[in-house]
Amino acid sequence: MDIDGIKGIGEKTKELFNKINIFDTGDLIEYYPRSYDVFSMPVNIEEIDNEKIVSIIGKFNGRLVPVIKGRNKVVSGIFADEKGNKLQAVWYNMPYLAKTTDISLTYVLRGTLKRDKLGRITRIIQPEIFTVEKYKEKLNSLQPIYSLTKGLTNNTVIKAVKESFRLHTDIIEFDYLPESIRMEKNLISKKQALKDIHFPQNESDVIAARKRLSFDEFLMFILALKRLKSTDSNLKNNFKIEMSDKTLEFIEKLPFKLTTAQNKVVEEINLDMSGEKVMNRLIQGDVGSGKTVIAQIALMNTVFAGYQGGLMAPTEVLAKQHYNNFTECFKKYGIEINVVMLTGSMTAKEKRCVYKQIADGSADIIIGTHALIVDKVEYKNLGLVVTDEQHRFGVMQRKNFSAKGVNPHILVMSATPIPRTLAIILYGDLDISIINELPSNRLPIKNCVVTTDYRPKAYNFIEKQINEKHQIYIICPMVEESDNLEACDVVSYTENLKEIFGNEYRIEFLHGKMKAKDKNNIMEEFSMGNIDILVSTTVIEVGVNVPNATVMMVENAERFGLAALHQLRGRVGRGGYQSYCIFVSGSKNPEKLKRLEILNKSNDGFFIASEDLKLRGPGDLFGIKQSGELIFRIGDIYGDADMLMEAGDTAKLIENNKNGLSNEEIEILNDMVNKYTIDVLARVNL
Repeated sequence: MDIDGIKGIGEKTKELFNKINIFDTGDLIEYYPRSYDVFSMPVNIEEIDNEKIVSIIGKFNGRLVPVIKGRNKVVSGIFADEKGNKLQAVWYNMPYLAKTTDISLTYVLRGTLKRDKLGRITRIIQPEIFTVEKYKEKLNSLQPIYSLTKGLTNNTVIKAVKESFRLHTDIIEFDYLPESIRMEKNLISKKQALKDIHFPQNESDVIAARKRLSFDEFLMFILALKRLKSTDSNLKNNFKIEMSDKTLEFIEKLPFKLTTAQNKVVEEINLDMSGEKVMNRLIQGDVGSGKTVIAQIALMNTVFAGYQGGLMAPTEVLAKQHYNNFTECFKKYGIEINVVMLTGSMTAKEKRCVYKQIADGSADIIIGTHALIVDKVEYKNLGLVVTDEQHRFGVMQRKNFSAKGVNPHILVMSATPIPRTLAIILYGDLDISIINELPSNRLPIKNCVVTTDYRPKAYNFIEKQINEKHQIYIICPMVEESDNLEACDVVSYTENLKEIFGNEYRIEFLHGKMKAKDKNNIMEEFSMGNIDILVSTTVIEVGVNVPNATVMMVENAERFGLAALHQLRGRVGRGGYQSYCIFVSGSKNPEKLKRLEILNKSNDGFFIASEDLKLRGPGDLFGIKQSGELIFRIGDIYGDADMLMEAGDTAKLIENNKNGLSNEEIEILNDMVNKYTIDVLARVNL
């Protein structure tokens, strides 16, 4: 049923749901909460962790005062806890509170705190007000929190989900997973999992529900990949490509020697491309390990064998960087290879010119974005397709790129630090090559984990680096300031920096909500050295190579997954200069600082991923996903690693029919895999 078939959802609300990819009631049932609101015991003000929604018991010192500030009607008052600690309570656009709140009563205020520049708690923003009796009724209960868009409330989603459950008992009741597998893996029923993921009674319900649903998601994904691999692995090699003497000369002329790991991967690729079957290979290497030069070698061999090669990057900035590097390199070494670039922002005339070169074969290497796989692009003899930063593309996008030729070789590259045991499962349709060492000319990045008290020293250090003609990245978790979240945002942070440093340095910000053209302009200006400090969200994680950038400072580092932080750190240390990474924690929680210390101890992404797995226990299944890279609906490859392994084992048994399943059970599983492959695989970023 369409979303507007639910009572109370009109055209405007339907449009809001559509913005978050909810179009029907089935989508709602699988729109899982991103976290849960736990009504815990009230605390005193000095006991508060600033990252949590807090509950404080106390009384108002006097009546609430309404004030009009611009477009907002603000109500505020002084609230004191049982020990006499005070703070200001502030509500926006709730003027009726001034008349309905009885200042003689004891209340529990529940909301988000604000601190001043010295870190002192000063306000509680938009708190809910409960009488002591009403709060006791909610104590220890869980309320689902959904990802929203502006104008859509959490209560609206909750009501819509409840109505979808009532309307779709068929979806709720159906369980594709045979009972024998559920029993063996200690999994609850699908019906129970769906109920408990949306409306749990306690944390145990959430953990059991996430266990079942993540297992389902991983199992379907792995079975779909196995089906793809069974199709691809037997494809005949139409493009037998050997190592060219010209490529060997190029390798000899490089100003650096390939590492042992790089040479091993080059050999594996050569064996694939000259063999009887089509290559489907992943190069998994840490940030800065030298994957691109290996792709360049493979592309050169392809061209010298008489075929075309394509390289698809996730952003125009990265595509342009590859294009410039390839053309400058070939010009320097006198290599006659025609490299062209194709991106969405090019004019229609520019695109037609490139289309013609691709179609007639005069374009040897084509570098671009998703524009490489649009219908208008026709390749003459595509022998090799390369995708960079593979986690930013869907499996089906890779397939679409491959379909532009007649079964060309496929080479994909990923810097996502995934332990090999997990990578073998996640990239089940690919053979895996690993680069586990960095080039010898790379200086190890110096790291430090600090709290906000260190910020003035960090700014002094940053100023020294700028005076030495280097550039700085500063990462914030938010785009703009929020009344509901205590975290740094790029907009106000940039304004504060400009006040601190004055007009002496150029400081700009970058975030994902900006127009593509504006983002590209900022990144190009930064790469050209025209910006001293770039304040950004994680949008720069996959960005240009700026060898002159020597400092990466991450604010509220405790809010990021370790894998994401390691990827961010990889933006510096790319030149011959000593580089530094400063992880600033907004929390002094010992457990969170301990977790960040893993980054302080090592620059090895695979070690970091493994250590992160060790730190995560069953409790980490409760709440927001951490990885943020390989996006499933609910599964997290780090937090749910045990379920990923279990699903991998089960998929092997199903594939070889060793589970003792009936023909009917196997048929149901096959139908589910077909549905998953068609409807879901294209959106999973792998």
